[in-house]
Amino acid sequence: MIRVGVDIGGTFTDFVVWRSDARQAPLYCFKVPSTPPHFAEGFKQGFERLLSALAVGPEEPVVVMHGTTVSTNAVIERSQPPVALFVTQGFRDILELQRLRLLDPTNLRGTRGLSLIERHQVFEIRERMAADGGVIDALSAESVAGAVAQVVAAGLDSIAVAYINSYQDPRHERETRALIRRLAPSLDVCLSSEVWPRPGEYERAVNALLNVYVKPRMSSYLGQIEHYLTSRLRHVQLFITRSNGGAMSAREARHFPVHTLLSGPASGVTAAQLITRAAPEQHFLTMDMGGTSTDISLIRAGMPTVVEQTEVGEFPLTMPVTGIEAIGAGGGSIGRFDGPVFRVGPKSAGAWPGPACFARGGAEPTVTDAYLLCGYLDAATFLGGEMPLDTAAARAAFAPLAARMAATETDAAGAAIAIATSNMVASVLPYLARHGVDPQDVTLVAFGGNGAIHGPLLAAEIGIPRVIVPNNPSVFCAVGGVVAELTHDTIAIVQQGAMDTARLQQTFAGLADAARAWLARQTDPGNVVAIALEYWADMRYRGQSFQIPVRIEAAAPDGISTTLAVAAFHAEHLRLHTHADTEASVEFIELRVRVRGALAAPEGNAATRPAGGGRPRPRGFRRLHIGAALLEDCPVYDRTVLGVDAQVPGPCIISQSDATVLVPPFFTARVHAGGDIILTQEH
Repeated sequence: MIRVGVDIGGTFTDFVVWRSDARQAPLYCFKVPSTPPHFAEGFKQGFERLLSALAVGPEEPVVVMHGTTVSTNAVIERSQPPVALFVTQGFRDILELQRLRLLDPTNLRGTRGLSLIERHQVFEIRERMAADGGVIDALSAESVAGAVAQVVAAGLDSIAVAYINSYQDPRHERETRALIRRLAPSLDVCLSSEVWPRPGEYERAVNALLNVYVKPRMSSYLGQIEHYLTSRLRHVQLFITRSNGGAMSAREARHFPVHTLLSGPASGVTAAQLITRAAPEQHFLTMDMGGTSTDISLIRAGMPTVVEQTEVGEFPLTMPVTGIEAIGAGGGSIGRFDGPVFRVGPKSAGAWPGPACFARGGAEPTVTDAYLLCGYLDAATFLGGEMPLDTAAARAAFAPLAARMAATETDAAGAAIAIATSNMVASVLPYLARHGVDPQDVTLVAFGGNGAIHGPLLAAEIGIPRVIVPNNPSVFCAVGGVVAELTHDTIAIVQQGAMDTARLQQTFAGLADAARAWLARQTDPGNVVAIALEYWADMRYRGQSFQIPVRIEAAAPDGISTTLAVAAFHAEHLRLHTHADTEASVEFIELRVRVRGALAAPEGNAATRPAGGGRPRPRGFRRLHIGAALLEDCPVYDRTVLGVDAQVPGPCIISQSDATVLVPPFFTARVHAGGDIILTQEH
């Protein structure tokens, strides 16, 4: 079997390939230019290169794990035709009211973001469910029919249905869908109770609205990819990576594309788990630095951080996803003066024209241009020589900033890098504090197009003692596709009524059955080599206004008790808040089961390395500008010839075809047995 991980970015589309008949063989990795806005063309070009290079046989089964930003871009760009929203009578202004919170309470002129659709596209339906699932007002078929007639007259093609308290009983939403299908069969309908059934009528409405909004674009894109794959291969399965770090079938992604909104960044964290599983350290901070932003996440004891609410564009996304925080600092971040203040980002040169050194017409100074001027990048060997960089253009871009600073262009570039690092520090330190983790207890896993350069600089700034640079850092999110598991969450709201062990076990058992049924729909059960279930509960002290998710360590529902769950809650509350009241009453809010179905995958991110360690011979020397220091004759090493256990002290550069590793002063780089490079800060 062949597994292919694909990750589409604005500039490049990354491919990572693994064959199951060589479990420890190196991954085959390459990049092709992306083809915006027709991203499917870039996918096809890369896949043709793959088929040619690997000589894939007609009977060889192929699994494609595809991460895409198609749905994300549709939301951020607001590029899709408008849709309709059906709400309970009295809740027409739900999208305008939101949560009555300002994003910045100190900004007296601050406003909330604009809703995805206009108020006249929201329709009130006469119905009402109680918080315990009882019926207050029966669904009015006449009300639904009137709203459907208005939707058709307005030329809208899709409807999201989000009734109050439908998470407790979805009957009215299902009855509404049945009525719509009889009245207007061509309309697409999405129910909030099927996207993610939990309290919070605004958030649940937004989930359903986002799903139905991006569905046509996602369905069209996946249709192109599936048609191409089936025309080229006889035995091929297409899966789409999702925001929880796992994957789902393309068929499922067509119905619920909202689950793909954060698929790319989450795949990088999934790949990082491959490195951290066997490591003795407990805390790993992942750093995925691309052209526009840097995404960070925390892995604890081999498990990624899971959050139940994040944002996509201006909209809340409320469902279990890999906890990722975006920082507005990337390789394309533009340096500028804001009055007397030198700033970097969040404005970016984007994928096109990109940094000035890309020679595509960009003229503004970016972090990537600064890397080139400071000696971190080699203009002639960038991307293995396939994309030479224009040093003169980078210097010209920084010239106006340098003139204002009365400094050289290299000094201005160094200042831009320092400011970008400060932007990261200002986000990373509070992020770690919220999770109760000290930077000195963290190992940084740096990847992405620029992570291996800037990750060590960040580690040096905040005192992170170890940095891991994986074998293939620039295509690491695509590696996540190669190792991703089929993953899904099922949920039950249990806030109503008392909780005892019998109810706890019964509810978890039902959720586990539903999770297994979902997995059976994704692929032939014979393709799944292992199944794992995780049991989670959201709990709080009675009277608290917030709850925390707690994983309950158990092999099966019958091994779970309220005593075990409450003890786990106290321990997690103590870790997060340095306080736990073991005598206080604890209430259960929701229960969740996560299923993970593993397909055949590599056992590690292996690479072929020459044997032996020692001090290798550099292939050349370069001048580096790091911080305020100008360092002459810094060695440059070729990563492909570094043997296992080889050590090189900083400052130096380790170069490979698709990435550059910067080893700052007071760091030593060592090649791990698996091929990853570990940078250790000297004390």
